[in-house]
Amino acid sequence: MTKKSRPKKGSHAYSPRKRARSIVPHISAWSTNGDRVKIQGFAGYKVGMSHAFMTDYRPASTTAGQEVRVPISIIETPPINVVGIRGYKLTPYGYKTLTEAWATNLSKELAKRIPLPKKPSQKWGPIDSADEIFALVQTFPDKVHSIPSKVPELMEIRIGGGTAADRIEYAKSILGKEIDASDVIKEGDMLDIVGITKGKGFQGRTKRFGTKLLSHKNSKHRRMIGTQGPWHPSWIRSSVPSDGQMGYHQRTECNKRVLKVSTNAEEINPNGGFPHYGVVKNKYLVIHGSIPGPAKRLLRMRDAVRYQKGVKPDRVTLSYVSQTSKQG
Repeated sequence: MTKKSRPKKGSHAYSPRKRARSIVPHISAWSTNGDRVKIQGFAGYKVGMSHAFMTDYRPASTTAGQEVRVPISIIETPPINVVGIRGYKLTPYGYKTLTEAWATNLSKELAKRIPLPKKPSQKWGPIDSADEIFALVQTFPDKVHSIPSKVPELMEIRIGGGTAADRIEYAKSILGKEIDASDVIKEGDMLDIVGITKGKGFQGRTKRFGTKLLSHKNSKHRRMIGTQGPWHPSWIRSSVPSDGQMGYHQRTECNKRVLKVSTNAEEINPNGGFPHYGVVKNKYLVIHGSIPGPAKRLLRMRDAVRYQKGVKPDRVTLSYVSQTSKQG
């Protein structure tokens, strides 16, 4: 009888649990909804959490129309600079890079991240036939006083909406310019927040997977598992809880509502500043709920890819934002 061979079936969920390959999150899927031509994401730095009171805008909620207390997360969002445009062509083997166009006014700080082209290309001919257009953007960590690193990060953000010709014209118009968070994100929008979680290093299986402690009558150990699997197959399967890396994984929080986009940091800065961060001095976002990562972590935002129905309020009214000291 021949040996059966097939790809593995079923989800391994968060497997393998290893360290993220980069502190800059990578995004492989983008939303195809929306008619307005724009870049479909942004980047910012996690400040911390607080709480606020607002009128519940969700019509199906049991507290609809009432004032409720909600947890909020703050993201500081200095502007980003579009340093290049990259076009992709769809081939039988997936999307392949077609060509690039770089801005002529590249900053010296970007040279600390990548070798800069001596003669930036401005040939738009090949890009006009591209199937997908992405903007190459750099961040400005030097504008955030709480971030120790001053080397800018470089990432791709998809340009979506409209026709292919509209996206190309939009890409030409933003090349070499700074983009503000309010140009991309509006109050009431639904976003996906992508970030690298807090690293906890090498941990045992009880803390890592929450396995049950063994009886005190068990021989020599309690924070162990009862069995590591059957005799055959004669190896330990990947589904068996085991020791290893915990934390510093890339995680995506889907469908997070933007409650506020503002530049007035005096409305949110608590007495003594946010723990492990300090005070906000740039434009910021107020997000409903929690987001991944510790303070100062770089976060990427994109238009929600799984949000299909629900109310989209024009404006969410925050009647009170806590500014009491978070120092304890």
